[in-house]
Amino acid sequence: MKRNFLFAWYQTPRGKLLKGLEAGYLQRSITVSCQQVVLQVGGLGWENEFIDCTLYKNYTVLDVKGFGCDEARKIRAKAYSLPLQSDSIDMIIVPHLLEFDAHRFQTMREIERVLKPEGLLVVLNFNPWSLWVRYQFLWDKKMADSWGGHFISRSRILDWLKLLNFEVTVSSEFHLDSVSSKHGKFIAHGHSFFSTAYAIKAVKRRYNIIPLTPVKNSSPRLSLVNSLNTSARIKKHD
Repeated sequence: MKRNFLFAWYQTPRGKLLKGLEAGYLQRSITVSCQQVVLQVGGLGWENEFIDCTLYKNYTVLDVKGFGCDEARKIRAKAYSLPLQSDSIDMIIVPHLLEFDAHRFQTMREIERVLKPEGLLVVLNFNPWSLWVRYQFLWDKKMADSWGGHFISRSRILDWLKLLNFEVTVSSEFHLDSVSSKHGKFIAHGHSFFSTAYAIKAVKRRYNIIPLTPVKNSSPRLSLVNSLNTSARIKKHD
């Protein structure tokens, strides 16, 4: 499925509602210091709605086509082959990229590699069971390269994160109640089939293996009972 579907969805009335909810969510999620390095894998073009790039000088958008707002620092590269050092990023944001990435699991491995231990990962995906998303997908079928698409369920993302030694801290979802009322809803710790999209926050854990060395059994030493009182007994006999 081509990523043009995402940009076409954001132009729809419901897509604009989702865009506002996700912008507010990402703005609340970026709590790291301005001096720390934040990487966004997959450009959106409206990053300035949730991040002040004049304040966060180390905010970088990585996209193979160079998408991203003009204020952000950008890198043109493939997500499954990040040109970055291992353990060098404090926070990584992946907004609706994995479902359009043919090498999505290799991308997850690369994200785990470049993220620092105890670093934060934020993933945004469409809910594959959402009727509105499926309807829009079928309506814009020319944007896709297959009938079923590549939408990823929340349970699969959780399995991948567990396999890569991530600890999930928050699983949230976005509901769009009514387009006419211009009202959306964000639910933390939510899980339902009616949400339009979901978000997952996870922390990279680094577990160090402690080698078990055999304990050497030393030969027991004999000691005389009341040996410390020998001098006292000698004085008593005298």
